[in-house]
Amino acid sequence: MKVLLYLEGEHLVGKSGIGRAIKHQQKALDLAGIPYTTNPKDDYDIVHINTYGPKSLALLNTAKKHRKKVIVHGHSTMEDFRNSFIGSNLVAPVFKTYLKRIYQAADYIITPSDYSKSLIKNYGVTTPISAISNGIDLANYQPDAAKEKAFRNYFEIEADQKVVISAGLYFKRKGIFDFVKVAEQMPDVRFIWFGKINELVIPADIRKLVEKEHPDNVLFPGYFKGDIFEGAMSGADAFFFPSYEETEGIVVLEALASHQSVVLRDIPVYQGWIDESVAELCQDNEEFMDSLYRVINGQSDKTAAGYAVAQSRSIENVSKELGAVYQKVMEL
Repeated sequence: MKVLLYLEGEHLVGKSGIGRAIKHQQKALDLAGIPYTTNPKDDYDIVHINTYGPKSLALLNTAKKHRKKVIVHGHSTMEDFRNSFIGSNLVAPVFKTYLKRIYQAADYIITPSDYSKSLIKNYGVTTPISAISNGIDLANYQPDAAKEKAFRNYFEIEADQKVVISAGLYFKRKGIFDFVKVAEQMPDVRFIWFGKINELVIPADIRKLVEKEHPDNVLFPGYFKGDIFEGAMSGADAFFFPSYEETEGIVVLEALASHQSVVLRDIPVYQGWIDESVAELCQDNEEFMDSLYRVINGQSDKTAAGYAVAQSRSIENVSKELGAVYQKVMEL
């Protein structure tokens, strides 16, 4: 068995959760000892498609024509497409129809959570679906004093300065406006949002927010990976993720794996794996502010329970689950 892992437009989505997810898939297949390629010109038995563009659809059709097995990864739904790019709300119903077509044409669907599985099934898709976490490489996110120092030095953070971080693309769906509004009410705390996207594809109000219309205690430094980002994940005082819609939330897993305190919006995707014993779950900005102050003042520490959740979704566990699905698909 040989698997083709396919990601269309890596230069566009490589810094997103989908881009990180395919890296996790590669690591998982290495651990499982399953041969794979990322080159569509290579021979393969199963194609595992992670994107939904025209090249992805063409590859799906070609694979089916040559009697190859096709898995489509359910990273995207109409619900998490809304409130993202310019015009996304207008075309969301069309995108749903397109997604349904791709998902229905596959032999199998893997999606990151039970929540996203339920959304896709409710579209009327009858293709078999398994919910498998995107996974987390625990080794990369263990607290490391050198990485934390690199983070604090890079941003010139004083020893007694409290810091709250988040990470994501500049989407309204991610709660970026709420992030800034909460920061306005906590001027004694620094807020750093990691992530970036081509600003030409996001609405003007978000561009203004990122470029100039935010308080001095908020930073939008762009996309980071490696020591500084990993040091931020463990070295900040809290991870604040006010997203309104996710299919899982890889950055949440990264924060939990970093033994970080996590403050989240209480949304359906977390049901069944993140509860009040794992993270601060909030409904509005006032609750976000109260929870953040409790966390940074040492009045709430749920990091041990959070790390246990990350362990349950480790790359090692995902490797076994992916291997089982691939074997099942080969037998279809």
